[in-house]
Amino acid sequence: MPAVADASFEVMAGEIFVIMGLSGSGKSTLVRCLSRLVEPSMGEIVLDGRDLSKVSGKELIKLRRHTMGMVFQNFGLLPHLTALDNVAFPLKIQGKALRERQARAREMIALVGLEGREGSFPHQLSGGQQQRVGIARSLAVGPELWFLDEPFSALDPLIRKQMQDEFLRLQRMLQKTIVFITHDIAEAFRLADRLAIMRGGRIVQIGRPAEIVLNPADDYVAQFTEDMPLMRIIKAGDLATPADGATADNTISSSASLEELVPRIASGARVFTVVSDENIPPAILSADAVLDVLKRDAARGGP
Repeated sequence: MPAVADASFEVMAGEIFVIMGLSGSGKSTLVRCLSRLVEPSMGEIVLDGRDLSKVSGKELIKLRRHTMGMVFQNFGLLPHLTALDNVAFPLKIQGKALRERQARAREMIALVGLEGREGSFPHQLSGGQQQRVGIARSLAVGPELWFLDEPFSALDPLIRKQMQDEFLRLQRMLQKTIVFITHDIAEAFRLADRLAIMRGGRIVQIGRPAEIVLNPADDYVAQFTEDMPLMRIIKAGDLATPADGATADNTISSSASLEELVPRIASGARVFTVVSDENIPPAILSADAVLDVLKRDAARGGP
């Protein structure tokens, strides 16, 4: 039985594409195929028009050093190096001068909030701090494509949430193209622009979180997502329709959750103008559309 079969998808520039599934579903094998840490037996892996399955070993090494960033669950820090030297290590491999790589490493350590810990060794850092060093190291080379394979799975729940917050903050700043692997449905729905759900080595469904939770492809996906609260997952932009010149006195962000709209609807608001930070034309959202989702959420046991 193949570890991954018939897995076809595209990752858009600047998006967080989450691949999720239970243990043994094939998600980690799939991301390792993308970087050719595992050699695919067939198919294509296309990056900017180039099939990576056909590039030479030398070219692949160059791509990994300059184009790809990778973060894994076990952090992978070198225990005999300080945080600064761990972050600078990929730049040393590239042949960068000492002053240049240390300056870049300090910049990345500041970016992930670890200023003052440059001289600490891994055993002197907490799990969350170690993972921040791993993230800083992967960003040091300025990757276009960022792979993260269950990077927060080994962390305590509170630290895990903090690292998710940090990850989203970094993405707002850097706008990387990201493939993120997780088995945690809540983490997937919190982080993903789009996600793919895997089962038995195959992709069962791909879509935005709202699409998947509102229109699951099959019973497996429905069961997988049944405990996810719709009013927190669905955003105003997910339900909005083209404005066609119409406007409303009440204006909301497309990223506002339905939970945020409830008090305003309770106060009498019936129509909202939905605006986006992404140069998308304003749209219209009716209170009835929101209430329909809330009724559905209540029927399935949501808060």
